[in-house]
Amino acid sequence: MKVLVTGGDGQLGHDVVSHLQAGGRQVIAPTLAELDFMVPASIDAVIAEHRADVAVNCAAYTQVDKAESEADTAFAVNRDAPGLLARAVAKTGGRMLHVSTDFVFDGKSNQPYTESSPAEPLSVYGRSKLAGEQAVLQALPDAIILRTAWLYGVHGHNFVKTMLRLGMAGKPLRVVDDQVGSPTWTKDLAEVIAGMIDSDARGLFHYTNAGHTSWHGFACAILADAASAGFEIRTREIEPIPTSAYPTPAERPAYSVLDTGRIRSLPGIRIPAWRDSLKKMLEELRTCEDCL
Repeated sequence: MKVLVTGGDGQLGHDVVSHLQAGGRQVIAPTLAELDFMVPASIDAVIAEHRADVAVNCAAYTQVDKAESEADTAFAVNRDAPGLLARAVAKTGGRMLHVSTDFVFDGKSNQPYTESSPAEPLSVYGRSKLAGEQAVLQALPDAIILRTAWLYGVHGHNFVKTMLRLGMAGKPLRVVDDQVGSPTWTKDLAEVIAGMIDSDARGLFHYTNAGHTSWHGFACAILADAASAGFEIRTREIEPIPTSAYPTPAERPAYSVLDTGRIRSLPGIRIPAWRDSLKKMLEELRTCEDCL
């Protein structure tokens, strides 16, 4: 099987490429110079050249706050480019998996969001990602849309590594305690993506690691588990604060828990508890030079 991965040098894309290659698949991961979502002609050209069996779109504009002042760019990358990608894939007779986000929801629920829950994004980022889902399905109705949340990994920039650096430096920490979600390791998500493209899955799915916590609870777990993994943590306490004490340009959903019942019904899908995966990620990070 030949798989083309966009955003292959990003946090999620790196793990997707590694997992697919380890499974014996032929993987093409175009560089930004080869495939640039801000250069529409490059999308069609690369897809036509490689004619992969499956395209996995891990590329996205993910700067949530910056998107509020760069809406045109956010929509170009998160809506227009995935739509063009899906149309190009359709021309070659291929399949596509597109990664989306919990930010398509407004967070006003107190029950996990299912795939049929109304999507009502609060931010430019969320609206651009929802529009991207729609553009992909319009061009390629059998595509897989995979929503996820609170991603972190050994590679790239993320909340885990930020908390770890600050904790090792002994910095005082104040972290929001009234936003709830499910921390999700990119390595687990990469395994699921590989399983989905090997199956006959199609349509909309949710995947996160099991369980949920607040950003404050997540931060406390990061420092505690990092200390157990051998990192020298100097910060001893993390102050919980409300969202109102940490205003941002983009409004975040207060409740971002996704229901994973549908994806659990697929064969071979594994959903580890978020705390177990965090411990494994920190152990891996401990032995990775230049990853922190």
